[in-house]
Amino acid sequence: MNQSLTLRRPDDWHLHLRDGAMLRAVLPETTRHFGRAIIMPNLVPPVVTACDALAYRDRIIAARPEGVDFTPLMTLYLTEQTDPADVAAAHASGLVSAVKLYPAGATTNSASGVRDFDKVRGVLEKMAEIGLPLCVHGEVTDAEVDIFDREAVFIDRVLDPLRRTTPGLRVVMEHITTANGVEYVKANDRDLGATITTHHLIINRNHILVGGIKPHYYCLPVAKRETHRLALRAAATSGDPRFFLGTDSAPHTDALKENACGCAGCFTATNTMSILAHAFEQDGALDRLEGFTSLNGPAFYGLTPNEARLTLTKGDTPVPYPDKIDTDDGPVTVFDPGFPLYWRVT
Repeated sequence: MNQSLTLRRPDDWHLHLRDGAMLRAVLPETTRHFGRAIIMPNLVPPVVTACDALAYRDRIIAARPEGVDFTPLMTLYLTEQTDPADVAAAHASGLVSAVKLYPAGATTNSASGVRDFDKVRGVLEKMAEIGLPLCVHGEVTDAEVDIFDREAVFIDRVLDPLRRTTPGLRVVMEHITTANGVEYVKANDRDLGATITTHHLIINRNHILVGGIKPHYYCLPVAKRETHRLALRAAATSGDPRFFLGTDSAPHTDALKENACGCAGCFTATNTMSILAHAFEQDGALDRLEGFTSLNGPAFYGLTPNEARLTLTKGDTPVPYPDKIDTDDGPVTVFDPGFPLYWRVT
């Protein structure tokens, strides 16, 4: 017997669309289900200025499928040369919804990120003054820190001191992967939220490594132990408004994933809603799915929830979804949760 669940149209608060042929191929996978998305700025070259963001937004809108109502929410890539006045003007115009902090070398196309946090102090103070959120890739990049500890060390060494010295700064801890991240958010009731990805709710580090290396499960921050995955599941399904969906859907062609130095990223835009319905049902929390996907993020960013609705229906047969998305640059593999999906968007 079919089950049905209707919720406000969801938003994605952390999304990679890339550019050019890749953008044109993957954008429809997001616009099919999501009303808005925070767009990551780590292009080559990065989206650093208001002019960069305006041009990128125009390219996204030009690639948007005809008749689709989808709003890209633009971000600026924080560098040590970022101009606080440019950031403030971009925010005042409504062009920019957040600024993204990448520690230099932390992930894909992050070479232009921040090394000396004293050099961005003026930007952060201006952001606190005007209420513009800072989206943080929360990992240290020190060679002596184990990759599985980089998030926890970042919280202690960088994030907590940064927030203490910049009161009023609104921060989103993006794609948290640890119980440490969950507990830090829960211990702070003001100006702090966190996104959780689809794939980090499903996989732990064994999925990447056991039985051979699985390149399409490799992401940054890398998936952690099972205890951390369970902490993320508990946070996502708890109803706590400080946690909301940011898929971090990150397309790379198979040629770039399946090689001796494969790129980090899981492409989840296609089947995220089916996966989330499965996970929330499994945890007895279907009544909290709308909060996680459709309400908590807009509340943090000061936006109203989407008026449109989306319905998920559970059937008796698995949902068919493509193994790959074809692009002019090459095929992109869709994230495989490792189990059949019975919830479909109808």
